[in-house]
Amino acid sequence: MKKDCTPIRNVSSTRGSKRPALNSPPEVKSVTAEEVRSIVEEVVMKHCDVILKEFKSTIVSFINSKLEPIKKDMDELKTALTFHTEVFDELNTEHVTIKNTLKSLNNENVQLKSTVADLTFKLNYLEQQARSNNLELQCLPEHKQENLYTVTKQLGSVVGCVLKDNDIAHVTRVAKLNTSSPRPRSIVVQLANPRVRDQLLAAVINYNKKNKDNKLNSSDLGIGGSKTPVYVTEHLSASNKSLHAATRIRAREVGYKYVWVRSGRIYVKKDDNAEHFHIKNSDTLSKLV
Repeated sequence: MKKDCTPIRNVSSTRGSKRPALNSPPEVKSVTAEEVRSIVEEVVMKHCDVILKEFKSTIVSFINSKLEPIKKDMDELKTALTFHTEVFDELNTEHVTIKNTLKSLNNENVQLKSTVADLTFKLNYLEQQARSNNLELQCLPEHKQENLYTVTKQLGSVVGCVLKDNDIAHVTRVAKLNTSSPRPRSIVVQLANPRVRDQLLAAVINYNKKNKDNKLNSSDLGIGGSKTPVYVTEHLSASNKSLHAATRIRAREVGYKYVWVRSGRIYVKKDDNAEHFHIKNSDTLSKLV
């Protein structure tokens, strides 16, 4: 073997990189599992983003489609509520107005009632004053040919109070308040003045006290037939007459012994030792116990 001291050229270091041959397959680089996982995650995330966007769009569209009629209903409800609120406000205003008007009317009604009561009292007083000369004869039998002037003078003679012709202004029978009552019509005697009236009434009271077993009756006044009691009282106004009748009924119910009239006023007394009470009206009467 020929020895040669010439050094051998390092081809790989002196010729450079070898050019790949034409149509040769690309060089395949190795990929780690971590890189694969990262790539998959990236792809999945992109895909999920797309799906999520589509889902969100679908959900929003679905919700909007469902909420649209609800929104419409809410708008209609709001309109109706606004209308009813306005109507309620109007009604409330009217209610306040009516309430104030009613309060005013109630106050006016109270005043009117008070005025009417006062006027009724005054009217009754005037009516009673207009009767201050009068007496009323009750339960005297009626006759076609009766002479009431003669009957009145006979009354005065019987009880000891002689009446002159000019003491008697007028005598007449008056219509019944209760047309179904069997009692004869009462006789109203108008005398010359209250003094004569009071004298005759006092004489009748004294006569009845003296003749407790044979009080004034139809026979005393010249009326034939069976004897019937005759009552002589003050001529009361219609209001006082009704109050007097109610007082007699109430007095019997609660055990009051005496009921009488003096100068158009009605009095009651429970017994001989009790105080007397003036019955002014039905309210006073209701307090009797």
